[in-house]
Amino acid sequence: MRALISVSDKTGVVEFAKQLVKCGYDIISTGGTLKVLSENGVRVTAVDDVTQFPEILDGRVKTLHPKIHGGLLALRDNDGHMKTCKDHDIPLIDLVVVNLYPFEKTINQPNVVFADAIENIDIGGPSMIRSAAKNYHSVGVVVNPDRYEALGIELRKNNSTLSIERKRSLACEAFSHTANYDTLISKFFISKFSDSCRHQSDDQWRGLKQLYLEKQDQLRYGENPHQSAAFYKISEQSGIPGFIQHHGKELSYNNIVDLESAVLIVNELDLSAAAIIKHSNPCGVAMADSLCSAYRKAYESDPVSAFGSIIGLNRRVDRSTAEEIVKTFVEVVVAPGFELEALAVLKKKASLRLIELPQFDQVGKGTYYRYVSGGFLVQSCDEYKVTQSDLTFPTVVKPKRINDLLFANTIVKYVKSNAIVVAKDGEVVGVGAGQMSRIEAVEIALKKAGDRAQGAVLASDAFFPFSDSVKLAYESGIQSVIQPGGSKRDGESIMFCDDVKMSMVF
Repeated sequence: MRALISVSDKTGVVEFAKQLVKCGYDIISTGGTLKVLSENGVRVTAVDDVTQFPEILDGRVKTLHPKIHGGLLALRDNDGHMKTCKDHDIPLIDLVVVNLYPFEKTINQPNVVFADAIENIDIGGPSMIRSAAKNYHSVGVVVNPDRYEALGIELRKNNSTLSIERKRSLACEAFSHTANYDTLISKFFISKFSDSCRHQSDDQWRGLKQLYLEKQDQLRYGENPHQSAAFYKISEQSGIPGFIQHHGKELSYNNIVDLESAVLIVNELDLSAAAIIKHSNPCGVAMADSLCSAYRKAYESDPVSAFGSIIGLNRRVDRSTAEEIVKTFVEVVVAPGFELEALAVLKKKASLRLIELPQFDQVGKGTYYRYVSGGFLVQSCDEYKVTQSDLTFPTVVKPKRINDLLFANTIVKYVKSNAIVVAKDGEVVGVGAGQMSRIEAVEIALKKAGDRAQGAVLASDAFFPFSDSVKLAYESGIQSVIQPGGSKRDGESIMFCDDVKMSMVF
């Protein structure tokens, strides 16, 4: 029995190699792995002693040799293959333990040198993995150190052999491993040579697009309790994956969806800000000079809906803010960080999930994927932030509350359409979300706002097809309206505003 071991990640490899030796395996190895095994008392043969050819080109060529790949690919039940191996003195290899150069780790280093990335593209490793996996009937292939313990147990129990079921499973993992590795390299090259790659197409979207998804967590269930679910990270993007959970139960599928909504909103606001989310919609948002004031104002937007909510904060959570939060039942608090005193207060709530997001400012950047049955819709993320220079003023009366208009317009972007937001003094006072008709969304938002609509502003996520919504807003005391415009009947809404001396902004 013969095993070839050549690993970049040497976690557990010495102990596994020693188990293989006890099970009767001869060990072949290369470079750094050979050195580590030898220094730890493992009897090992160098690859160049097998091939009778030295490692060349600074180690770029080590295992690319017929005496290695012949030993991996030979079919044991094929008399012709066996005769060829005997005639050419090719030793059969029964187990390959290989993991690849740390390409992903290398390219994720700050200011990585391109030449270093190139040298961390493994050639011999993927070739050996693919050869072994192709011949899985005869050869076991191990790419994951987490498998060592279970494999060691099986080898000891089964006379130094692996079951065909185990080898099939290992082959599946091996091909996934090399596919993901190549996807990373492909994406890196495309990012570095984007102009050259884009030259082949008329637009930015290539004809072939790979996704490298790495599992982060097994979730308790999906959107509903009868659905299974897991959380995966897209390799080339930052954001929610990589969160640090300080306290509380595991995050659910819905928790993760909602906390993203919370982070997206407060990320857009320059002052200290708080967003309170229910069912992916904001029920309260506010900004203020202090985080505690912002949270208090956001909570006051709709205290009833805030029960059992997700809270997003765009500053490190301090003790005073924490003391306000624990006054009501909250599912999750997500923030860039937590002061120790704040954690001490918040941890008194046994089930409260406390999520620190080191990549807080990266949420909402990159490429957005939406799954539909059988495919993905792909678009660039909506990072555009409307500023005063983007506004036009079609009415005679010009608005006084420009900051509130911009604030309301920012928040309505994150409300499910048809979407209406009423805001005043940097605080959301009413939200109308997800209605089939725009006027019903207006009615709900104004009902939520109540008397606070007096002197407030109203934002709509799309144009008003009729002037009825503007009339209703005026009757409730709304001072100014912001909307994208574009209706054939914009003139009716503008005329109404001019008649009642109300301002409108496009």
